[in-house]
Amino acid sequence: MKKTWLPFLLLPLLVSATIFSAQAPYDTAQGFEGLNIGAGLAIGLAAIGAGVAVGMAAAAGIGVLTERRDMFGTILIFVAIGEGIAVYGILFAVLMLFGKF
Repeated sequence: MKKTWLPFLLLPLLVSATIFSAQAPYDTAQGFEGLNIGAGLAIGLAAIGAGVAVGMAAAAGIGVLTERRDMFGTILIFVAIGEGIAVYGILFAVLMLFGKF
């Protein structure tokens, strides 16, 4: 089996890191450009993780909803927990860029 999915997995990560580090002002990271790249990686990796988590939870939730309609609220909570990963990535990026280290 060929690993043709690897470039598609890494491409959004590299693009988001490049765009995020290019848009940040120079003085936000106290003169250290590595923080900009780290913030871009935090957002990119968190977005990939959230996408995988939400995709798996939603697919399993649809399967459960076909048999038990009363589980909708529980499934919605599990999907929202997966979205929390992306929020944590944004929070870490903001702390890296604007926090005082």
